[in-house]
Amino acid sequence: MNIGFVGVGRMGANMARRLVDCGVHVTAVYDVNRAAATKLADELRCAACQDLSEVTAESDVIITVVSDDAAMRKIFAKSGDSLLVNANGKLFINCATITPRVHLEVEELAGKAGARSLEACMASSITQARDGSLYLMCAGDKEAFRAAQPVLEKLGDTVRYVGKTGEAAKVKALVNMVMNINTAGLAEGLGLGDALGLDLTMLREVFSETGAASRVLQTDGEDMQNREHSCFFSAAHAGKDSGIALDLARELGLELPLARATKQQYDNMIAEGLGELDKSGIAELTFKNRHKHRGDHV
Repeated sequence: MNIGFVGVGRMGANMARRLVDCGVHVTAVYDVNRAAATKLADELRCAACQDLSEVTAESDVIITVVSDDAAMRKIFAKSGDSLLVNANGKLFINCATITPRVHLEVEELAGKAGARSLEACMASSITQARDGSLYLMCAGDKEAFRAAQPVLEKLGDTVRYVGKTGEAAKVKALVNMVMNINTAGLAEGLGLGDALGLDLTMLREVFSETGAASRVLQTDGEDMQNREHSCFFSAAHAGKDSGIALDLARELGLELPLARATKQQYDNMIAEGLGELDKSGIAELTFKNRHKHRGDHV
């Protein structure tokens, strides 16, 4: 089975490396950042394709990890250079966090081209992509899911089928919405604790033993305290994903004030030039006197 990758940023590149480590034949990579694709191709000894159609021609399975709806629609364009060229008989595994309706569009377009598509949304970080411990939520045709399983099980500890096309994107949006709310809440708790003169190491330990415990306390608490915001999941992506959830809620006439306030905080980070910090960087807005010094952060 020959595997191609479209989108080889931090997540896509590490997924490709993981598959190569497992003995899988990665044949082609593509990225709008041509230098990134060329560098990875040299490392993995595969082709760095200049055209999307070349990726499809060189691969049996194409894994896409792109940034947003617009990027997804571009790589599956109805005309011109597109993954839909040479797509007959191919399987697309689409891992980006995008809106459910775009996954439905892609499934329809792939079907018309004689191909199959599957959502495989990731609730995991860069390090988990590299070591094969992703949490993957999959949706679409069950036959497509079964065909993708041998590849997905090399990438993830958990490979879960959640339903029809669009369902995985909904679940992923809610996962990230709640995670982002928890992250913002933790930043406020630690920020207030710091302003009160409390020992933050002690406070984090108390949080971990009480109702203030959370997964983000484990992953982000110490980083917030130490201002270590090396990017594993960027603030810009956090804001985008909270926006997807809010759009779903708006379509249903449902108000989500905490999600809205959290998205506003991430939008504020982007406005201050901090969007490429890890999501833990939201603490830069809640610790007293930090946010006034834009250049004074890791």
